[in-house]
Amino acid sequence: MSSYHQILYHIVFRTKDSLKTLNLKNSEELYKYIWGIVKGKNCVLYRINGMEDHIHILSDLHPSIALADYVRDLKTASSIWIKTSGKFQNFNGWADGYAAFTYAYRDKETITNYIKNQREHHLTISFEEELRKLLIEHEIEINEKYFP
Repeated sequence: MSSYHQILYHIVFRTKDSLKTLNLKNSEELYKYIWGIVKGKNCVLYRINGMEDHIHILSDLHPSIALADYVRDLKTASSIWIKTSGKFQNFNGWADGYAAFTYAYRDKETITNYIKNQREHHLTISFEEELRKLLIEHEIEINEKYFP
């Protein structure tokens, strides 16, 4: 019998000190680079988008990869690319940690649209408010030391 899996993660991570260092005009190139990393790990990227201070990723995680290793590798490789590309002059790294939420495959379209509409979404809500809302929605205890 073959092995079957479907591990859908909504992953969110922010820039160091939540600084707005990811200029949006070059973000598509960054997202394509991250897509290449995801693909190289035999994972599937359904959607990536973000703002100047954070990124959202909806990805199916291959069962041979631990979530913490996956996020660490995404952040490490993208950080190196960002710093050497010259397209994000003020970027000084990713913040420690990340948020990851699991979803059923039937929720994929809803989460894809949520990530796709980040720019409109953040006209009315800050990243901190968004993250708090996601943590509460998933019944994850909030550690105030990570919020300004």
